[in-house]
Amino acid sequence: MPFLSRAFAILALTTMTVTAAATTGIRLASWNLRFDSMPNNITVQQSLAALPDPLQQPAFLGLSGEQPWSTRRIRVAQRLLSEKIVLAGFQEALVRQVNDMATLLGSDWSWVGVGRDDGVAAGEFSPIFFNKPVFKLINNDTFWLSNTPFDAGSKFPGAGSVRIATATHFEIKATGKRFTYINTHLDDQSDDQRRLGASLILWRAHFEAAQNGGHSTVLITGDFNSASTGEDAGAYQIITGAIPPVPINSTFQQRFPIPSGALANFTALDLRTQVPRFGVSGNFASFTGFNAPDDTSQYQRIDFIFGGSNGGWTGEAIKVETALTDDGVIASDHRPVFGDISL
Repeated sequence: MPFLSRAFAILALTTMTVTAAATTGIRLASWNLRFDSMPNNITVQQSLAALPDPLQQPAFLGLSGEQPWSTRRIRVAQRLLSEKIVLAGFQEALVRQVNDMATLLGSDWSWVGVGRDDGVAAGEFSPIFFNKPVFKLINNDTFWLSNTPFDAGSKFPGAGSVRIATATHFEIKATGKRFTYINTHLDDQSDDQRRLGASLILWRAHFEAAQNGGHSTVLITGDFNSASTGEDAGAYQIITGAIPPVPINSTFQQRFPIPSGALANFTALDLRTQVPRFGVSGNFASFTGFNAPDDTSQYQRIDFIFGGSNGGWTGEAIKVETALTDDGVIASDHRPVFGDISL
């Protein structure tokens, strides 16, 4: 079987697999969609109506550079639906992009999240989309990755932007299995913000994992703007336990108390390190910019899928897929990251 592990081939046929042991296989995605920097008044229906004849050969790589969201959104939805995902965390999506994705993914899908600038609809979202036939949403909340995490719109000093994390609790309808899923986007300019954001998310994930006697499953996705190595690796190193977290807001700790000694060595595990090597795709970089493949100087792996070190999940496969199609359209300056996980 070429390239992908047998797990990917099996899971590509169905959105959910339930075994006698009540294990559920899910495919989830993390994708920074690139905000709508070239807005126009083209509707989703107009974009769909403008799709070319399926037998019409494109001008290969006829387009170059960033294209409007009204063009890119079709490629995003096509990629996601073709991968048979059931769960997705997006980053950098403005409200119109969130609404477009809800339209294109269809009626089986729902989503949660807020605009980071006001806690309603202003600014970028880090939304979580889920397949309603598979999951029941129990609840969700948002916290700000700042020194005052419960103040909507609060910004870390020196950060380029307001930053948030979206937290959800889901139940798998077929088995009753419950888990926590957190999605985020850390700052592109401030390493201190990234370290604080990773520390807040790790604390919250630790709190969630400690529930149910330490057997609660936690998944995390996001654009960390932090590679796993190098001078900007602080956030990655914190969330994976390589270096200690930085001090965080005491009110946050009180709202999400971790019992003394509970899962004392809890960390988040990078899915790429937890799957068989044959289950890891050939693509490494998750950020390519809009000049791929001509300029590889900025290629980086900064988009991740993590699972809590307390278990309750098994990594089956992970892949980073291209965002480029033959006509030269690059769906986003980030590539989508797909993970197959058994819960």
